[in-house]
Amino acid sequence: MAKKQKFPYLVNSKWTSQQKTWGWRHFQVVNRKNEGKWVFAEMISSCDPNVRFWLNAQQLKDRDLWSPGWLTLEEMNDS
Repeated sequence: MAKKQKFPYLVNSKWTSQQKTWGWRHFQVVNRKNEGKWVFAEMISSCDPNVRFWLNAQQLKDRDLWSPGWLTLEEMNDS
């Protein structure tokens, strides 16, 4: 039986950071990397394609840090 892939829908997913990250809040996953038991996501800012960084994908599950989709400030404050 094939091993279940962690974070199968990671690439192309969109995320909103709860705090400004590199000056921006909205990011999209453009790449993934598996290293042993860890999965990393390459994030790119939706407003500035020069802002790119790798993130442990496990952090995307922490709703104090990240929310799925692109949210407005008003939507972020309502939750």
